[in-house]
Amino acid sequence: MTFLQITSLLIVLAGAFGSINYLFLKLPAAIGILVVSLLASISVLLLDQIVPGLNMAFTARKVILGIDFSDALLEGMLGLLLFAGALHVKLSDLREQWAIVVLMATLGVALSTAVVGFGFSWITGMPLMIALVFGALISPTDPVAVMGVLREASLRKSLETKIAGESLFNDGVGYVVFLVLVALAFPAAGGGHGDGHETTAMSAITLFVQEAFGGAILGIVLGWLTFRVMRLIDDYALEVLITLGLAFGGYELAVWLHVSAPIMAVCAGLLIGDIGAARGMSEETRRYVGAFWEMIDEILNAVLFLLIGFEVFAVTLDMQFMTAGIAAIVLALVARLIAVAVPIILLRPFRGFGPGVIPIMTWGGLKGGISVALALSLPEGEWKPLILAATYLVVIFSIIIQGLTVGRVANRFGREPDLM
Repeated sequence: MTFLQITSLLIVLAGAFGSINYLFLKLPAAIGILVVSLLASISVLLLDQIVPGLNMAFTARKVILGIDFSDALLEGMLGLLLFAGALHVKLSDLREQWAIVVLMATLGVALSTAVVGFGFSWITGMPLMIALVFGALISPTDPVAVMGVLREASLRKSLETKIAGESLFNDGVGYVVFLVLVALAFPAAGGGHGDGHETTAMSAITLFVQEAFGGAILGIVLGWLTFRVMRLIDDYALEVLITLGLAFGGYELAVWLHVSAPIMAVCAGLLIGDIGAARGMSEETRRYVGAFWEMIDEILNAVLFLLIGFEVFAVTLDMQFMTAGIAAIVLALVARLIAVAVPIILLRPFRGFGPGVIPIMTWGGLKGGISVALALSLPEGEWKPLILAATYLVVIFSIIIQGLTVGRVANRFGREPDLM
């Protein structure tokens, strides 16, 4: 199938499955599309077992494997989704929560990676360094999944800012940590340089600094330059086009410069969504830019969650892998609890937190398509099928079970007014 045919098929299916959800399931839009696509995929697999002569599963698997999910998300959709998400987070709100956001996006990701890595290595016998790679790809919360669910959950403002801000930044930091650990675990795949462990470790540290800080600096610079240009223009169609160019071009420039493209997209989006909207756009332009990026966000969200449901064709789910996947779900929740609790405990002497912040943020830390894409991007090896299966089960549990119940958890644990 050609690129245009695949794109057309995905858009048609996203619209059809979204309609089925709207008319019958009535779940939140993104989760509903995922559920319908997952049920459709399972139905094809079961039908293939009943009537093997149809070869439906083989055909479906061939089409799905023909879509490079990892490249489609990491090199295509992610920049637009992160930019769109960042546009709707105000710097003033984020500034009030900066300490917890920074700690959870750094210390929290590190703690979660270590807990999942050591635990998964002990459970499965996987080499520790490879298990830490799994910990890195499963630890970040997915801003696409998180912000898609937050729209339906009606959380109080400070909690929403904490969860949304953290998910935007820990996604970028987690991606960099993943790259560093892949460089150490799979040096033959191009991650490591030099001829000794010490040199490799130093290269990994250099890579982390280059990716994280380089991405932030590039995003701020490009966002500021775009803002300066938009101040000189009063044409909403052109300004929408300029923001689209910033998201597309900035992401590709970051990839070319070998700095973190996700962090670049977040920083540029935050600057344009706050300072750019307030000082560089007319009221009409703000309205059109906001509506355009909200539509982009909704469409790409629908396609992404559709693809996640279809990725079951790329996963091996035998009993051994299912058992490891269930253990990974428990590990991921324990690791998330630690990643949330430790930063909050460290900050409690200096500031107050509203009721239920730890359980709500723990349960609201959803995993998503980024984790699946990173798992698919791993070099081929004996442990990749297990990592992919465990990742897929964690993501499906997170989006469907946690995503559908986070509002109830918030109502149960966060009844009192927010202290902040």
